[in-house]
Amino acid sequence: MADLKDLSNLIAKQGNNPLILSSLNVHSQEDAVLERKLRELKYKQELRKDWILFIVRDVVVFSAAFVFFLAVSGYSLFTLIKR
Repeated sequence: MADLKDLSNLIAKQGNNPLILSSLNVHSQEDAVLERKLRELKYKQELRKDWILFIVRDVVVFSAAFVFFLAVSGYSLFTLIKR
């Protein structure tokens, strides 16, 4: 293992372009930035999905149930008054 590290150091230090290893770091840095952006997009998409489900489930269904309850109770009241 130590031989591999020494060999990589020798390769990195030789030649006119010693930044060969740092170019790999730039790619991994760019990959990290892209992955972070992808995670942010997924989070925003999940948040949007949660809000849509909240609106459909809680607002629309609750309102429909409330209107149905008012209609049934109004009909019951109407039939009791009519007697």
